[in-house]
Amino acid sequence: MLIRFAAAIAAVVITTSAIAQEFRVGSIKIELPWIRATPTGAKVAGGFMRIENTGTVPDRLIGGSVAVAGRFEVHEMTMIDNVMKMRELAGGLEIKPGHSVELRPGSYHVMFVDLQGTLKEGDKIKGTLRFERAGAVDVEYVVRGMGSQSGGAHG
Repeated sequence: MLIRFAAAIAAVVITTSAIAQEFRVGSIKIELPWIRATPTGAKVAGGFMRIENTGTVPDRLIGGSVAVAGRFEVHEMTMIDNVMKMRELAGGLEIKPGHSVELRPGSYHVMFVDLQGTLKEGDKIKGTLRFERAGAVDVEYVVRGMGSQSGGAHG
């Protein structure tokens, strides 16, 4: 009985780990990176995730890459006079110590430019994020449906 119970707990831990996709480098923790699926012929896609700085000094997301795009940019979307405006953050995105930043549709996000193909729901795309202090970390983005607003649970 005890062995079956321990096996059941181990299965839950493994399943939970697969769902709670997390990557770390230094004091930076990246959770649930995802990309919105693209229609055929699209040349850009948005990438989203939660980034937490568990350290005592600020850090910045300053760049990255994915094999399926020619360029990687860090962006911000804001509403100005009832018009949605998007701009690249030339100095990167600051993550204050002890805080997290949510990259989500309509807000901060990463932009993959010059896509080399269509991104389909369920695809997994390998990439790298670069931080000013913590350095580079390999991540895996899960492609979510075109209308997705959050990364949800990956499976």
